[in-house]
Amino acid sequence: SVWAAFQEHLRHLGLQDFPCGLGSWNKSRCDARRSPRGGQLGAAGQEEDVLLGEESPEVLVELLRDQHGPWALPPACSPQDQHLREMAVLTPELSHGSSIFQVLRSLRITGKGVEEVDKGLLQLQQLEELILSANQISRITSAHLPRTLKVLELCCNAVADLQDLCAQPPPELQHLGLGYNQLCGPLQDKYLTVDFWPNLVSLDLSFNNFTDLLGLVSQLSSLPKLRVLVLQGNPLALIPTYRGFLVDSLPKLSILDDIHIGPDERHQFHGLARQPELARSEARVVVSVGEIKGVPDPRACWQLEAGSEAPVITYSYCVTYEF
Repeated sequence: SVWAAFQEHLRHLGLQDFPCGLGSWNKSRCDARRSPRGGQLGAAGQEEDVLLGEESPEVLVELLRDQHGPWALPPACSPQDQHLREMAVLTPELSHGSSIFQVLRSLRITGKGVEEVDKGLLQLQQLEELILSANQISRITSAHLPRTLKVLELCCNAVADLQDLCAQPPPELQHLGLGYNQLCGPLQDKYLTVDFWPNLVSLDLSFNNFTDLLGLVSQLSSLPKLRVLVLQGNPLALIPTYRGFLVDSLPKLSILDDIHIGPDERHQFHGLARQPELARSEARVVVSVGEIKGVPDPRACWQLEAGSEAPVITYSYCVTYEF
């Protein structure tokens, strides 16, 4: 599950081990924070820490930032991971218990074989960005997502149905990434409307199996804040008028398939939305066979001498393509 992968990730970060967390390297400083008299230590207190063999927060943070040091994070870790470790130095009490869950705003769990998005995520009450790309998620329930989410990235999974995700989706979501999944239209088109995503600005549906351009556009046109759309890799993108029809049908769109829509292009395709017959769900495919191996060469019959009594053998080949 996502929560199990997150807990394992926290263990790898070592938030309770030197130079993070609570220990002999910062004992007096942490005791002072917990003392009834409270207050932060002044210059004298910091000097006393050094005399006791402890390290200042600045020194501990430098140890974490040293890319060649023994406490450096692996290159694959995110800036959020580094931020958590530095926070565990500056405010080490947050590294114990569930305190850290209250400050985490971004969570990235990619390529970990995650299959389930469980309700443990609800403990992250301030989470705004959730990236779960390159896992094995086939079903995601909105009841297990924090309501504070603004970014949800599910690229390269096995999502084939949006019904559970749209039961009660995060109301403030601005980006939804569903590229490289198994979504098919028109059954899933109905979940891509303002009724479910009133604040959606960016939508990635690339490399799925959407085929009905007219039906999909009619649903997407209800999203009032949509500015970025990615549909490349779907069968509907093979339609000759695909880009022009989308540009004219969604006048508020700024970027389509990672290409900016300029005024000239907008003017070029003006009026195309009123000609739906041009957006036919058809495609013309030209296949050229460069070389075939493992069969007799039909050119051998050309080498027969004139007047030869040898029989002429004709070869016929059938090549079948499945789409």
